[in-house]
Amino acid sequence: MTRWAPRVAALAVAGSLAACATAPPPQSPVHAGGTMARYQVHGVWYRPRSQPDYDAVGVATWYGAQYHNRHTADGELFDMDRLSAAHTTLPLPCLVEVTNLDNGRRMRLRVNDRGPFVAGRILDVSRQAAQELGFYDKGSARVRVRYLGPAPRILPPG
Repeated sequence: MTRWAPRVAALAVAGSLAACATAPPPQSPVHAGGTMARYQVHGVWYRPRSQPDYDAVGVATWYGAQYHNRHTADGELFDMDRLSAAHTTLPLPCLVEVTNLDNGRRMRLRVNDRGPFVAGRILDVSRQAAQELGFYDKGSARVRVRYLGPAPRILPPG
């Protein structure tokens, strides 16, 4: 019995080392924490929830350089030169159709962040989206926002 003990121990060590060598590298985590949790900004509580019939008219503004390359609420990196948006309570990430009611331009946007946190505003869009919707120079526009459904997750690089 003692004669086999060293061999069994060696096989166990070799097996565990082989398992470590062949195990796939861990996936980059997708940060989903807080995307559906209640949260408070400037003393106001927000409760994200499923809103399949969301269809609202209000004011949209845009955001850019001060948030460029920072993490959004769902963990993606904000790129002001890509098409994206922020909403206070829609599930993240999701897709919406945004129509600029002042000029009729319409597009689909990925909502991956929280905001705007200014009364009367219903959506913040990236600089690129504001340019394509035609309100970059003006700073804001009256828009219609319709929920289209969930968006696929984007894994962060790594």
